Amino acid sequence: MTAPQGREYSPIPAVSLFVDARLIIMTRTTSTRLPELMSRERADLDALLAASMVGHIAFVDEDGGPGVLPSAIVPFGDGIVVHGSTGSRWMRRIATGVPVVVSVTAVDGIIVARSAFESSLAYRSAVLFGTFRALDGTQKQAALDALTEHLIPGRVREVRPSTKRELAATLVVFMPIDEWSLRVSDGWAEDPECDVAGDAWSGQVRYGERPATSMDAPDLRTGIPRPPSIDAICPSG
Repeated sequence: MTAPQGREYSPIPAVSLFVDARLIIMTRTTSTRLPELMSRERADLDALLAASMVGHIAFVDEDGGPGVLPSAIVPFGDGIVVHGSTGSRWMRRIATGVPVVVSVTAVDGIIVARSAFESSLAYRSAVLFGTFRALDGTQKQAALDALTEHLIPGRVREVRPSTKRELAATLVVFMPIDEWSLRVSDGWAEDPECDVAGDAWSGQVRYGERPATSMDAPDLRTGIPRPPSIDAICPSG
């Protein structure tokens, strides 16, 4: 994990490995593969979370088996929140505070090399370690509002508040961001000189933002216009 400037941090747990008779201390946020791609800037992590909608939460279930829960994820305070049904066994599991790993990735394009071997993705990928705890009361409602605004900015003021029954059926959990790693690949291909001297093209393909479109629900009553929140997402239709 990256600690803010001026703050010391001792990641746990550590794994000891003997390599060439030397003791190397490795943490789960230390990169041994292409360490130059690692970012230690919290602003970079915040930007990735702000641009993402889905995260994958890994944990160990009650029987000792692995599990991965894909879920909408949103920054909230100094952490992240996810939500789901109170009837979800996996949601109830992570709400107990078991250790979890959360991965979030954005693919920004393709780094096109002069060979297939050297080509790769342009991406930002974070891994967060920690535990979730359930929210209730005003914190729970605020987190749900933040989730709605993250997915559809402006939508909260356009719709009715959640009912007590809906809130009771929804589990919202929060994880502080304390231990994390972030890898950013956004450079150029490192082609060998023999390929650079050849005739193959090299560069980047940038995906950019894809235009969004909307469709009226089949049971939408005639005369109900598209709200401003959807117009903002789908300005061209």
